[in-house]
Amino acid sequence: MAGPRRRHHVTRVLIVGAGPAGIRAAETLATAGLHPVVVDEAARAGGQIYRRPPEGFTRPPEKLYGSEAAKARALHATFDALVAGGKVTHLPQRSVMALHEGVAHVLGEARQKIPYDRLILATGATDRLAPVPGWQAGGVYTLGAAQIALKAQGVALGRQIVLAGSGPLLTLLAAQLLAAGAEVAAVLDSAPMAAQVQGGLRMALARPLVTLRGLRLRAALGRHYHAGIALERIESDETGPTAVVWREAGGRVRRTGCDMVGLGWHLRSDGTLADLAGAGFDWSPEFAQWLPRADPLGRAGDGLYLAGDGLRILGADGAELAGRAAAIACLQDLGLPHPDPASVLRRLARMQRFAKGMAQAFPWPAEMIRRLPDEATVCRCEGISAGDLRGTLPLSGAEANRAKSLARVGMGRCQGRYCQLAGAEIIAAASGQAPRDVGRLRAQPPARPAPIGAWLAAEERREAE
Repeated sequence: MAGPRRRHHVTRVLIVGAGPAGIRAAETLATAGLHPVVVDEAARAGGQIYRRPPEGFTRPPEKLYGSEAAKARALHATFDALVAGGKVTHLPQRSVMALHEGVAHVLGEARQKIPYDRLILATGATDRLAPVPGWQAGGVYTLGAAQIALKAQGVALGRQIVLAGSGPLLTLLAAQLLAAGAEVAAVLDSAPMAAQVQGGLRMALARPLVTLRGLRLRAALGRHYHAGIALERIESDETGPTAVVWREAGGRVRRTGCDMVGLGWHLRSDGTLADLAGAGFDWSPEFAQWLPRADPLGRAGDGLYLAGDGLRILGADGAELAGRAAAIACLQDLGLPHPDPASVLRRLARMQRFAKGMAQAFPWPAEMIRRLPDEATVCRCEGISAGDLRGTLPLSGAEANRAKSLARVGMGRCQGRYCQLAGAEIIAAASGQAPRDVGRLRAQPPARPAPIGAWLAAEERREAE
């Protein structure tokens, strides 16, 4: 008589994020014989850079992704095949709200608890914003929001648009809007041309073709583009923005009429879930933000792996490599056969050199923020001004979390995603310290804002079942 059948332990791997990093991580794990679960907030996989429009959307990939259309198609096809083949479980339109003792608390149409043994976070990045007097008006969007509207809905969010900030997304979005027939009144870049040249040389040495592609996009902007500007204020009335007042590199003040403004200074790694999962963070003077601490393959803790822009801002190509690297690290730790990571690590090193050149070319406007007038709004969610924040320092001291508790900067819906870095600059300037000494706001669940009704409705459905 045969003995009892031995039960084999199945490793449960959870991937959060279905952008380039999450997709390549899932592919690598599935090829090794594991069956990961992929949770993503979007309805369809692809991430921000390769965001997919709704079913039946008629604009072709060439219009949505430009020169990256072939990459987008390949990435989408890879993930769709994994799901169709039963090799990956995809849970779209769900947000991971909390992580605790090996369980992800997820909110979508229903509340779920997803246990895991290994966790790969591919959470991407958010827009990095610097406050500008008047930016709290309706009709002032992030560059990312404007791009989402264009890609997912085929909509330009204004009839006369001004884009301002710095970084590759500024140029890319302007080119995409112009190609779609939108009226772009001005593209205002706070990065001095000298910095762009110096950083651009480093970028070209690391990735010459990508740098050349960016230069071509920039050249196509022609008279719309202005470098080395200083933003003075955004003027608005009851209908929204009416003009942006800005100063040329030579000092001349100009006023550009508009009915929509897009703002963004490159990207900020979204480390909320990494923080909740126990990752450490270090201040990066090169990128002027707090970045998670991880080894070259993305290990950030016991059973915790980070990939993509949520770890380092390396762009879509770098995110794909980082996703593979994180999956390889996971397989290594499980003692399973895995690809040799040497090639991936070499290519990632080149991506990192490019990213450092980009950070030099498009610097964070720290001085502009430090000079922000007292009446300017810093925290849009709570309506807190720069003067309110400065006024708390005699009681709070120069520590971000104590200042948050008194001034409420970072307590709103965005949980500091938009105002944390700017708030740190203001605190640092007022106290004579460096931003790193101010510290970072601690993450806390829920990781995403959610209406109370969503929790109640999910609870009612669960009880009905």
